[in-house]
Amino acid sequence: MEKFSADYIYDPISNQFLQDQVIVANGPTIEALIPIKETDSSEVKHYNGILSPGFINTHCHLELSHMKGIIPSGTGLLSFLNKVVTLRSFPEEEILNAISNFDLKMHDSGIVAVGDISNTTHTVKVKSSSKIKYFTFIEMFDFLNESMTENTILQYASVFEAHSAGTKNNKSFVPHAPYTVSKKLFEFIGQNNPDRTTISMHNQEVQDENDLFLSGDGGFKDFFKNLHIPLSNFETTGKNSIHYAIENLDPSQVYLFVHNTVSTKEDIDAAHFWSNKIYWATCANANLYIENKLPNYKNFIDSNAKMTIGTDSLSSNWQLSIWEEIKTIKKYNDFIPLESLLNWATINGAKALGFDNQLGSFEKGKTPGIVHINCTPKSDYQEFIKSDSKLILSN
Repeated sequence: MEKFSADYIYDPISNQFLQDQVIVANGPTIEALIPIKETDSSEVKHYNGILSPGFINTHCHLELSHMKGIIPSGTGLLSFLNKVVTLRSFPEEEILNAISNFDLKMHDSGIVAVGDISNTTHTVKVKSSSKIKYFTFIEMFDFLNESMTENTILQYASVFEAHSAGTKNNKSFVPHAPYTVSKKLFEFIGQNNPDRTTISMHNQEVQDENDLFLSGDGGFKDFFKNLHIPLSNFETTGKNSIHYAIENLDPSQVYLFVHNTVSTKEDIDAAHFWSNKIYWATCANANLYIENKLPNYKNFIDSNAKMTIGTDSLSSNWQLSIWEEIKTIKKYNDFIPLESLLNWATINGAKALGFDNQLGSFEKGKTPGIVHINCTPKSDYQEFIKSDSKLILSN
């Protein structure tokens, strides 16, 4: 048995910071969360700051880890997408080494589970032996052209199968984004996933995406033209992009909508009316890296949205750290309590990925890992900004 305590222990179940408490663990398994007066204090490892359950990174592209620092920040989504397409090819060894390196870095920083987007098979080997639990989203797109759907299905069926070999992790077919998936491809995705799985989708990352569906205008017209992909069969809907998506998705599944940078409260409420199984992943540093813009978090809070936190990829972020994401959100949105942000990063993320029977809270029998954060809820701004996170008990 090991016993851990700190100035504050964050408890996701009560959504509170607890004091004078001790986490009792038998190996990686939580045995109890008890008052410190009920145990011998000499047996307790005490930390200055906060202890939290391990973090859940609900949105990452681990296979792009080799692209760290290659794409300049602040260029906008459309320019960024073009650069990802043209610059992502590197020597195989370099790609695999970066994946292995940043899998370890995520774990050391306190991340115990990841919702990971995969377009290739590059992450299969690392995921099969990683200390991190992965949910792999096999991401599909046919650029709204049903003439491309069959080839897309053939291409990604083999990627899906490769992620089945020798891995211990969950997976599903998922749509890339409303602006890249035809109704026919949405239908395939709906028919070829198990029941009660999680479906991830990039959503409303930029206003051009909404404009495409509202009127056919905006930057995506040139984006498709530059890719030599026709939009001759595309029909505008007169609504923001998320409406096209939910009209073509199965509301019985669990959904993880990612980025949501320009989602309105009306969009959020419409999605909640459609399904009560929706989680919203925010990737604050990636939004700043690409567009210099953050979502309006008040819209989500006012709509009682179930929020989670992701890092996106190293092609669009400076690091893969959930604590750094929390610091950024808090820096620009001080009205959001730290308890809420840790809730997003722990139990909400675990529920979104279907891992909450093992991860996300200090409940007896779970193996959530323990993260040490070297600041407190009362730390001043400078202490908070300089703080970091470290996994002190692996899951």
